[in-house]
Amino acid sequence: MIELLRARRSIREFTGKPIELQKIEILKEAALRSPSSRNIDPWEFVFVDRRELLEKLARAKPHGAKFLAGAALGVVVCADGDKSDVWVEDCAIASILIQMVAQSIGLGSCWIQIRNRMFDDKVTSEDYIKGVLGMPAQMKVESIVAIGYPAEIREPLPREELKDHKIRINGC
Repeated sequence: MIELLRARRSIREFTGKPIELQKIEILKEAALRSPSSRNIDPWEFVFVDRRELLEKLARAKPHGAKFLAGAALGVVVCADGDKSDVWVEDCAIASILIQMVAQSIGLGSCWIQIRNRMFDDKVTSEDYIKGVLGMPAQMKVESIVAIGYPAEIREPLPREELKDHKIRINGC
């Protein structure tokens, strides 16, 4: 696991090569194995591989989503907000597990934050995505994970560049 963490970097450029079905099945399993508070599992996942939908979703916010148009897969991580008061945390856990499993099977990924972001001055990114995908009103969207074969090489951060000052022992 530490080697995966060391190697994982946000990838925003993809080759365009389709992801094999068996790898998509592994990503689905990873999403469904994600833990949740009290085992409520409020999360749901929309796997998007249709190019026209990826291009629409890439417009969900003015900055930080355009690269989704070049990904082979987007996983919309959402939850039924009526089922759990900690759906945000549950979806965040699922999002990072999807990213780590993608890394483990030779894929690159990048988290696209959706919750609390705006499509434009009047429409939230969440509402825009709900419209594109036909999602019901009670669904809440946390993120989209862009996934594909990396077209860029990003070297791991050297250990000495980690922010050790963020670690405290036995108190602040």
